Amino acid sequence: MAVEATHIRKLRWYLIPLRVLLVTVLATLLGFAVSLLLGIVGIVIGAKLRGHVPNLTLAYREVALPSAVAVGSLVLISSLFLEVRHYRQAKTLAGIEKASR
Repeated sequence: MAVEATHIRKLRWYLIPLRVLLVTVLATLLGFAVSLLLGIVGIVIGAKLRGHVPNLTLAYREVALPSAVAVGSLVLISSLFLEVRHYRQAKTLAGIEKASR
């Protein structure tokens, strides 16, 4: 049996904040967009049922912005935790692989 040569990626801890911020920004924007859509639909339906003119600025201030802040903070904490855990696991596995050679 031939031993396959594998390419070992060098671990770069300084890329963790970049990945965390990128994922956080993308998830926050997605959460903002989805909550804004649901807020607009809910306000329009509620205004039609009551016979009022819909005030769509409420969808931004009362629905989309608070939910985007909540989604952004949750994604920031969870992605930071996962990236640090992945880095430590990869570092440990690289040390084991280096020791076994």
